[in-house]
Amino acid sequence: MKTIGLIGGMSWESTAHYYRVLNQETARLRGGLHSAPLLIDSVDFAPIAAMQSAGQWDVAGDALNRSAKRLASAGVEILGLATNTMHVVADRMLDGVDTQFVHIADPTVDALLADGYATVGLLGTRFTMEMSFYRDRLRARGITSLIPEVDRTNLNGIIYDELCRGIVRDESRRIYVDAIARLAARGAEAVILGCTEIGMLIDDAVSPLPVFDTTDLHAKALVSAALQ
Repeated sequence: MKTIGLIGGMSWESTAHYYRVLNQETARLRGGLHSAPLLIDSVDFAPIAAMQSAGQWDVAGDALNRSAKRLASAGVEILGLATNTMHVVADRMLDGVDTQFVHIADPTVDALLADGYATVGLLGTRFTMEMSFYRDRLRARGITSLIPEVDRTNLNGIIYDELCRGIVRDESRRIYVDAIARLAARGAEAVILGCTEIGMLIDDAVSPLPVFDTTDLHAKALVSAALQ
């Protein structure tokens, strides 16, 4: 099995979930006491979040490029970025890095297409919902994504002010469930949890639509790539 490199810390709450799924999936596929050969470069999220708010995407991309190069120099063979939003700088992050990269949106699209969905709701940070980098990648594969018409700021605040700090509130869950219901009323057939923390709040048991959790799907895709 190839060694996986994960750029994490954005936030560490979801990176911890990645670690669990990467090892659970490896054990499921390989059996016995097998676990994932894995290196994590966990960045300090506070400066990255400040760069996001200030629109300093090139600076953030350079910071993640240094992280990617640290992992590449350490010998990782499969690279993953454990955050949806920061895929906006994926190209800059990969400059000078030859390691095989698994984009977080691709296994989600694969799963949506396999299940026959073409129009989906997209939830995430306001950057993921409102900027084109993510929705364009979905569109290129034939997936139409709908984002909430209202409450995007509130949904974004729940991610940064609560989930990234390990706070899970029933009231916030209801806000997300309401947002999914409104997306369903506009024609969404399923919903992408396009932020790696939203799975702390939402799963199929509470969602009005089928849930596609990018964290779980991405982690499993990294294992699959490492086993090829």
